[in-house]
Amino acid sequence: MKKNLLVPFDGSKNAIEALQLAITWSKVMQEKIILLNVQHSFRTVHTKMFFSDHAIHEYQEQLFTEAVAPAKKILEESGVEYEIKLRIGDAKEQICLEATLDQPYEPGQCLTEGVRMIIMGSRGMNPVLGGLLGSVSYGVVNAAPCMVTIVPYSCE
Repeated sequence: MKKNLLVPFDGSKNAIEALQLAITWSKVMQEKIILLNVQHSFRTVHTKMFFSDHAIHEYQEQLFTEAVAPAKKILEESGVEYEIKLRIGDAKEQICLEATLDQPYEPGQCLTEGVRMIIMGSRGMNPVLGGLLGSVSYGVVNAAPCMVTIVPYSCE
């Protein structure tokens, strides 16, 4: 059975708005929030030449800690059950993998396991999409195995 709410979190204002909505829904549905931060792999020819795997991993951990710090505080104050996770790689792929609990999945396939919903902010930086969706949120909407709610930043 699908349960829990997945909130991809990059530290942006839009991600904080999405987290606030997820907290509200979490309280209503009595489900856990899975806060996911995805870091780049940094596995390029140049980084391999100049940096050890350990140094790259430490840098990814540092970026992760900095990105999720505001979310952790918000979640602790909210009183909802939560889990914070780090994944390494392509953001769209890692978000969809987390949503399926790492089960093999093809878009359009009906899964009975995984998260109930993805709630994410849209940075809207993609000029091709008219500033409505960022490339990651657009990719997740098209590939996710569950419902996706995109939350824009409120200017209020």
